Amino acid sequence: MSATIDTLEQLQALYGMPHERSLRKEMPCLSAPYQALVAASPFVVLGTHGPDGLDCSPRGDAPGFVRVLDERTLLLPDRPGNNRIDSLRNIIHDPQVALLFLIPGVGESFRVNGRASISLDPELLALCEAQGKLPRSVLRISVDTCYFQCSKAAVRSGLWNAERQVERASLPSAGDLLKAVMDESFDVEAYEQQLQERLKTQLY
Repeated sequence: MSATIDTLEQLQALYGMPHERSLRKEMPCLSAPYQALVAASPFVVLGTHGPDGLDCSPRGDAPGFVRVLDERTLLLPDRPGNNRIDSLRNIIHDPQVALLFLIPGVGESFRVNGRASISLDPELLALCEAQGKLPRSVLRISVDTCYFQCSKAAVRSGLWNAERQVERASLPSAGDLLKAVMDESFDVEAYEQQLQERLKTQLY
């Protein structure tokens, strides 16, 4: 017997059929309860596909920063970042996207699959204004499917358990991580000081 599964038949034989509930919770639009999850979430992971492969990128802001335009449309603002624009480049290549919403303290997560376009529509930009500033662009996401994920992963990981929080000082700092890929002249202390200032002045 092979130790590798490479057919759908083998996979189905190993895992069996999904429970009916796990299929029924998948919807082609955002129900009112699903909209409530989006409105409560301050953090989403954006998955995209481009010519160089797959990419996952974090997005975060105040709860509800991802706006529900209607039951089939979400708006995701693009706040200032590092200008790599990996996700946006990928969307130009392939509009299919996946979103994973997390809500602090809540075990369930929320997944959305759909198609995105990069919009400069003034009305959509205005809907996503924050701290008196407009986003440079907005992703207009047409929902194909959405469903909530049960809390097992969050429970197993202890994701929201305060006793499992990691002391930031126990891990390499952002400056340390950059130092490992820069030349010896890279000034970690100066970078860390500049970073703290950017976090105060350049979030929006």
